[in-house]
Amino acid sequence: MSIEILKRMAKDNKIFSFTDLYEKTKIKKDMLRVIISRLEEQGYIERIEKGKYLIIPLGSEKGEYTLHEFVIGSYLVKPYAIGYWSALHYYGLTEQIPNIVFLQTPARKKNRIIDVFGVSYRIVRINEEKYFGIKKEWIENIPISVTNKEKTIIDCLDKPEYSGGIIETIKALNNGTFDTAKLTEYAEKIKNDAVIRRLGFLCEKMNIDIALPPIKSNTYLALDPTIPKKGENNWKWRLVVNLDIPLRGELE
Repeated sequence: MSIEILKRMAKDNKIFSFTDLYEKTKIKKDMLRVIISRLEEQGYIERIEKGKYLIIPLGSEKGEYTLHEFVIGSYLVKPYAIGYWSALHYYGLTEQIPNIVFLQTPARKKNRIIDVFGVSYRIVRINEEKYFGIKKEWIENIPISVTNKEKTIIDCLDKPEYSGGIIETIKALNNGTFDTAKLTEYAEKIKNDAVIRRLGFLCEKMNIDIALPPIKSNTYLALDPTIPKKGENNWKWRLVVNLDIPLRGELE
């Protein structure tokens, strides 16, 4: 009986929740808990987090089989988008491989850092109005939500602490091609003045033609808020340039 239930679940997804199983089978919850416990003991499923399980294919060893980390991440919170440093790496915009998978969501999640099968997932909660610029990608025949390239750049400028600092955004701007109209639209839509300042300064330094609104504030912000605020002041963008900007040749 337990295996038949598992086969039914596997037709839809490789990961299921206790709620999914209950809605599909209508078996009493106490009995379902016993079934799940037995399946786990026998190595047919493996727990991802409370109430969520990965189905282990026949012939695979428990502890040795897993899914792509983005696929697992897609089950940890809804709605979500792979973002920040993880998205930079997905698009090949940075050579650095982050040791954390960053998930962006407007939803509440009790645990912001979750470890699954040796991979750490960082769930970054954002305001609903910042949740846009998302596209669908396919990984292991499963649809995955990822911030598009332009939104990824804007998010990294909005929260550099989740992208390896401003230096990784500089590398990304050097390594990729972007729709500057989208960059401008997103920079204004995200409603963080610091994003416009950082984007304007970096595009100017890297000879990227972009039209951004002028800065009206007299307050100076750090170019990279992840490091000490020490450096020269840039009057046009009202930034403390606390980072040496590498030349294009130095970014190759």
